[in-house]
Amino acid sequence: MVELLGPAEIRGLAAELDVRPTKKLGQNFVHDPNTVRRIVELAGVGPDDVVLEVGPGLGSLTLGLLATGARVVAVEIDPKLADRLPKTVAERGPEAADRLTVVGADALRVANADLPGSPTSLVANLPYNVAVPVVLHLLAEVPSLKSGLVMVQTEVADRMAAGPGSRIYGVPSVKLAYYGPARKVAPVPRSVFWPVPNVDSALVAFERGDAPASDDRDRLFKLVDAAFSQRRKTLRAALAGWAGSAERAGELLTAAGIDPKTRGEQLDVHDFARIAAAG
Repeated sequence: MVELLGPAEIRGLAAELDVRPTKKLGQNFVHDPNTVRRIVELAGVGPDDVVLEVGPGLGSLTLGLLATGARVVAVEIDPKLADRLPKTVAERGPEAADRLTVVGADALRVANADLPGSPTSLVANLPYNVAVPVVLHLLAEVPSLKSGLVMVQTEVADRMAAGPGSRIYGVPSVKLAYYGPARKVAPVPRSVFWPVPNVDSALVAFERGDAPASDDRDRLFKLVDAAFSQRRKTLRAALAGWAGSAERAGELLTAAGIDPKTRGEQLDVHDFARIAAAG
């Protein structure tokens, strides 16, 4: 039996550690056990999974994940929080303590070799200012990750899950789609956090699929950056710097079977991969 944290326990731990949640680190702690249970259920993890959790904070979600029987590898940048987490688990779910590994590191820089157990699923309440870079870094760095469910700012969730033709479709949408399909799953009310954030939150689920035909991901991602750097321009114009000239961009687009007058927001990741391969 694992006991989850409620509002009183969260505030008590924060007071014990003299932790004052900061906007800089994007710290908003979930203090509602029902929300934790819902996230864990939607993540669909169980005893066969090794869950990678980024920014476990005071341990709300960590305890919920451990309650499923899964192993949890928690990456925490704050030394005080990283040191306290195993103690919290030992106090509230002693039989689960041996299934937790805490890695003191920056999730934007952590390497696959730093993570034991070959994590299979990413489940995390991500700091809003680095959510997309963290997800993309981990998908690139940890090939064993097959799925994920992350809590992010609603606007970020919308962009991550957007498809071609949408006005919010852009760089995050295409780069995440490179690894597989993503979808916005559910909203999360502000009231379940301490402190209460001034933005709405949502859950985004994704699965790793077959990557598009492109032997150079970095080249493809630079192409995507260029295509959306000037959204109002046609791809022939927007890709001039990337290709070397507007004329060369037009040639590559034509070779890829794409009208040079098209705009980036009209293409999916496979279209971008064809352009990258044409060069």
